[in-house]
Amino acid sequence: MSAKNTTETMSKNAVANPRFEYDALLLGWLVPGAGHLLNRKPIRAALLFVSITSMFVLGLAMQGKLYASASDVLDILGLAGDLGNGLLFFVSRLAGLGTLPVQVTTADYGTRFIVVAGLLNFMSAVDAHNLRIGRKAA
Repeated sequence: MSAKNTTETMSKNAVANPRFEYDALLLGWLVPGAGHLLNRKPIRAALLFVSITSMFVLGLAMQGKLYASASDVLDILGLAGDLGNGLLFFVSRLAGLGTLPVQVTTADYGTRFIVVAGLLNFMSAVDAHNLRIGRKAA
């Protein structure tokens, strides 16, 4: 099948089945694994939820820092990674978690755990979106 036929098939499916295309992306970003659950992939959704949430919680347990503002390039990248955690980030910020200054060695590792969990959540949300629109086969 050529690229043109694939594009035509995808556009015909979108016309035949009108829906909001970004629901899996947004839901997958807000709650880890929820985009895959929407796509009827419960095992994959559970694995993503457990792994991303565990990394986030372990990062907080190691007294990792949540980025609140961006003053230089590395802080901008850290904030972008933290925002990838969706509701986990916003609820933790509202609860006042991850606001203490880094004072122990493990806190730096915890901060990296939190950022990597957010980046992994971004990747899983994009994967759920690709499954939803038919760009990726199940």
